[in-house]
Amino acid sequence: MSGHLKVFIAIVVLGTLAIVGYRFARPLLTDAAQRQTSDAAATRGKASIGMDSWIGYFPLCSPQMERRMRGEGYVVRCEDDKADYAARFQRLANGELDFAVSTVDAWLLNGKAFDYPAAIVAVIDESKGGDAIIARRARIPDLEALKRVTGARIAFTPASPSEHLLKSIGVHFDLPQLRERRGAWRVEAAGSSDALARLNRGEVDVAVLWEPDVSRALADPAYVKLIGSDDTEKLIVDVLLASRRVLQERPELVQTVLKQYFDSLLYYTEDSAALRKDAAAASGLPAEQVDAMLGGVRWVSLNENGAAWFGISPGGVPTEEGLIEAMRSATSVLIAAGDFSADPIPDGDPYRLTNRQPLSALYLADSGTAIGGTAVDGLARAFSALDDAGWARLREIGTLRIEPIGFARGTANLDEQGVAALAAVAERLSHYPNYRLVVKGNTGIDGEPRANLELSQKRALAVVEHLIATYRMDANRIRGLGFGGTQPLSRREGESDRAFGYRLPRVELALVSEPL
Repeated sequence: MSGHLKVFIAIVVLGTLAIVGYRFARPLLTDAAQRQTSDAAATRGKASIGMDSWIGYFPLCSPQMERRMRGEGYVVRCEDDKADYAARFQRLANGELDFAVSTVDAWLLNGKAFDYPAAIVAVIDESKGGDAIIARRARIPDLEALKRVTGARIAFTPASPSEHLLKSIGVHFDLPQLRERRGAWRVEAAGSSDALARLNRGEVDVAVLWEPDVSRALADPAYVKLIGSDDTEKLIVDVLLASRRVLQERPELVQTVLKQYFDSLLYYTEDSAALRKDAAAASGLPAEQVDAMLGGVRWVSLNENGAAWFGISPGGVPTEEGLIEAMRSATSVLIAAGDFSADPIPDGDPYRLTNRQPLSALYLADSGTAIGGTAVDGLARAFSALDDAGWARLREIGTLRIEPIGFARGTANLDEQGVAALAAVAERLSHYPNYRLVVKGNTGIDGEPRANLELSQKRALAVVEHLIATYRMDANRIRGLGFGGTQPLSRREGESDRAFGYRLPRVELALVSEPL
């Protein structure tokens, strides 16, 4: 081959490579140019979230969330997989998703196949009426009838909260047929609407539905609700999962998502009209159906996440670990239903599947405690006024640990010990600026009941007035109630009459959380 021919071939090859390379590079160059010459130049990255159309997930993928994340330099991508949990967790494991949502039971059941590639970083909501077991009234009037009636057929959506509700009812109410993994009773439906259609056609006696189909079914007097998620506690719980890759490599993204999510949730909590409007636009459903769906979900606020679900206790107040309780309960149901022969959680340790650190940093900062642990003044924050019904809706978080508050005998006048005890109370309260306070006055059980009630009320109000006057606490934040001798403490084993009588007169201070 001559030298000229070699040169010619080399030129052709290089030219071909250049053309091919340009074709591949051109989209990348165009994309880079678009970013650099637009408002997207400040974008820090993307946050991909695997989800489905359950209304409880709406605030996480709402226009409000998208705007807030964009303000932080992130683009949110919510990817609806039609409740295909196996595919969702596979994508988490493959690194295709940064976050995902799931019910606790679905995570335990489907996450094991992928070695649980994420950790729970927040509780999103509980189904409260959003799911229910509906039956033909004439044939199955109540749950007990399921034990008596033979040949009953039940339509449900497999691998969904509907199936977990069925399993749980089967375990908790001793309905062995509901725990059978095979059987003529099982009629697998393609979603709630399909299950309702089968019930309407008479193909089944029972259907497990979710809103708005629950409301549609109950509009017909021929149907009855056997039980719903509004009758349960910590049974159908939705959580936010962050992939372990993101937790390790991009912790700032996890923190940002949580912060903007809870801010978005608060926005919709305070503006229910905006919630209904945006949810209707996203779902394409009429207003009455959107209202039915919204009525079946109870979102979990940042305060509740910290104090009631993750057990974060910055100031020594005993708190619940509702998430761990829900995980253990779901595990026991899955084992009893035959999904697992043993505990599927690694080492049987549910804490292996949670990560409270991002939430803890946000919760403590929002509670008036800096991440480094320095307390700030949280007593003077303004609160909106509440009527009696508003106070009744608040949820008690816990009772502060305090030294006995002393009064002059038989009066509502604070003594020196009482004033000192309230100084310690004020210091502790500074760590909890987001909570209201209920002061509960109690007396002994001896004496005239009406006089005891009046004294206890006066003592509670004396504490309220002292905290307002001395520590500038907002009067709308605090309430005093007297119970007289109607709520005595439990008597300790072997406790003398004198010791028991000494403990009965007391003032208790309970932190209560704003309702969603």
